[in-house]
Amino acid sequence: MGRQEPEESESKSAGREGAAPIHVTDDEFEEKVLRSPVPVIVDFWAPWCMPCRMIAPALEQLAAEYAGRMIVAKVNTDENPRWAIQFGVQGIPTLLFVKDGQVVDRIVGAVPIGHIRQRLEAMLN
Repeated sequence: MGRQEPEESESKSAGREGAAPIHVTDDEFEEKVLRSPVPVIVDFWAPWCMPCRMIAPALEQLAAEYAGRMIVAKVNTDENPRWAIQFGVQGIPTLLFVKDGQVVDRIVGAVPIGHIRQRLEAMLN
């Protein structure tokens, strides 16, 4: 039984990763975003940004709804600026829609969940 418990924990942990946004550092970005086997919405944000806080619940909801089909990756631009600079992020929140390592769409600013969902569906199809 000792062997089954860690396996169950690992599978639950993996399931949670897809069900909730993950926090990604500059060093992890290439592996977790650009090499992701599923599409990714990257949320470039900062703790002091009120519009970023406004869209956070929508991104959490979408991460749960689309678990297994896509990932929401959050990048704190104050602590991890490299990829924000590389992708020309000039304002936050900025959402990048990444599929097969390529940016296929971008949203700048806080928008309603329906708008994000529409763009997500377009990326998934």
